[in-house]
Amino acid sequence: MRMLLRLAGTTIAALVVAVTAVGAASAGTARQGQPAGTAAPVVLRGGRTVVTTAPGIAAALLGSGIVPITTLPGTEGVLVTKAGPLVRLGFPVTGGRVSLNPLSGRILHRGGILFLDVKTGKQIMVSDFTINLGSRVLTAIVNGNPHARVPVFRLGLAHATLRVHRHWVTARGIAARVTKVAASALDATFHTTLFKPGMLIGTAGTTLHI
Repeated sequence: MRMLLRLAGTTIAALVVAVTAVGAASAGTARQGQPAGTAAPVVLRGGRTVVTTAPGIAAALLGSGIVPITTLPGTEGVLVTKAGPLVRLGFPVTGGRVSLNPLSGRILHRGGILFLDVKTGKQIMVSDFTINLGSRVLTAIVNGNPHARVPVFRLGLAHATLRVHRHWVTARGIAARVTKVAASALDATFHTTLFKPGMLIGTAGTTLHI
């Protein structure tokens, strides 16, 4: 069985901070005629987001018989630590456009996570993650239905760090917490009380090509 957790959504979170840095780095290239203090929109050309699950999350999910499986083109790996297994989930950034004043725009990803109850066969899949920079929320399509897009994670930037390069922006330490909508859907699907609104799923790091 392919190893355990892949809490993707989180993954994408990283992009929010990165985008802020991108906007700041782009301020000097604002288009002629734009109001002072308004940076030109930044086009994202690609990149990758990696999420590492918080200590205890992998063990809690597996203990409840729930196995998250990354769907292509996402990737996953497992780290064995003294605190227990940690899962790393990677998702490619496929594009997006953001503005800094005010902070707005979207960051798009491919891939997803299939949550599977190995005892009952029940499952739910979230995929095609999008980060809304204005609300700092990551949304996803549910079970492949493009008309069913819901908020999955809220993104915290309090402890995030940024580095800006000429064509790349990196962000680390972005916290991803489960939304009330996602917690309710997961608990209802798997008949559990494991998922709580505001629960820390993991931290994300991202590299954006601009």
